[in-house]
Amino acid sequence: MKKGKKRSAILLSSMLVTSGLYFTPVNLTTQVQAAAQNIDNPSVKAFDQKTIARVNAERIFQDVHYLSETIGPRVTGTEGEQKAAEFIKQRLLSLGYKVETQEFSIPDKMIGHLHTSDNNEVLVNIPAGSASTSSDGITSQLFNAGLGKTADFTADVKGKIALISRGEITFKEKIDNAVASGAIGVLIYDNVNQPGPLNPSIGGNATVPVGGITKTSGEALLKDVAAQGKTVTLKVDRIANAKSQNIIATRTPQKGEKHDIVHVSAHFDSVPFAPGASDNASGTSVALELANVLKSYPIDKELRFVFVGAEEIGLVGSEYYVSQLSKDEINRSIANFNMDMVGTGWEKATAIYMNTVDGKANIVTDTAKATAERIGTPSQLVLYQRGASDHVSFHDAGIPAVNFIRREPGTANLEPYYHTPLDKIEHISIDRLKEAGDLVGSSLYSLIRK
Repeated sequence: MKKGKKRSAILLSSMLVTSGLYFTPVNLTTQVQAAAQNIDNPSVKAFDQKTIARVNAERIFQDVHYLSETIGPRVTGTEGEQKAAEFIKQRLLSLGYKVETQEFSIPDKMIGHLHTSDNNEVLVNIPAGSASTSSDGITSQLFNAGLGKTADFTADVKGKIALISRGEITFKEKIDNAVASGAIGVLIYDNVNQPGPLNPSIGGNATVPVGGITKTSGEALLKDVAAQGKTVTLKVDRIANAKSQNIIATRTPQKGEKHDIVHVSAHFDSVPFAPGASDNASGTSVALELANVLKSYPIDKELRFVFVGAEEIGLVGSEYYVSQLSKDEINRSIANFNMDMVGTGWEKATAIYMNTVDGKANIVTDTAKATAERIGTPSQLVLYQRGASDHVSFHDAGIPAVNFIRREPGTANLEPYYHTPLDKIEHISIDRLKEAGDLVGSSLYSLIRK
């Protein structure tokens, strides 16, 4: 899930509804109205069971395991993201779908490696704006620059990498002070304990390589490297002309043309250092399973599974996908079911939030609510105003869109493993994967079935 996406459409993230009840708009399709009015109709429930009986929780879990543990971090534009895209593509082809790979450009990326003279690897984030190094990197001693204020530097910093604590002044000021004093590189360590390394926003371009590390790593470097006169090697590479990709699987009804379109989306990239089991191997794997479940059932609408890359750098993949839709395709698009972080095992994430950009119910939320009542979905459904995932791109094009995501009811908190190296398979709930598959799958089928 993308954190803090700045859009005019996302002005509020306060909870609008704290229970599964909300007002239903009057412009529902006849199909959704019928489903809502026939909660106890055996024939309607039979269609639900056709889907539920085929949703295989173990298969979903194994796909989450492969994406997060075998492939690992799937950072936009990297080999990991490309491996995930190929895995998804081959699975969809094996299911008989018409599959398209949609490639697009992404901004240049900075990646880096940091290790000590004792050959210990230190996790490091390289911010946009950092200078790059030669292929060998820069090797030097560290200078303890405290908070990076002007008074914290002496002549001894010249030709060394400045090790600076976060706090009190901006990252840019710390870097400018280090450069002015003769530092050849800057490492900034966090001032609070976090699982992942600091990702500093430096507000422009630096003339030296810059990296962010954890509080634990910074304190260890002070004690074991700086104090003993040992060295570190910092290597920073710029990845230029990088690409990402969307994988799109399409299934159309056997007869007719110009059918209504229902889009199912999930992003498969992750943030640096995060295996991304919950965010978002979970949503990706549930979508793959639904592609398997719905591969042969009779349908009267066009079904598109859209697996998007580059979500974590600003919804780039979904924005590109929607931008390539024709006006006719947008007019025929009636719904987007987006899934993000649907499988977390965090005990407090007991509710399924249905995030809409405007906080209003739409065909997707109403279909899901009706389905949940029919099948007895155990978790509470909450309508919530929130962007920050790929449903935003569909909403902005005028397509009714919902992001299904697990949160803590009342606070709307996400799991504590979010965007950290702890987002691993051990924090995934197989029961919640099954619940997401049953709910979204049955909702989908109620809309597209013949």
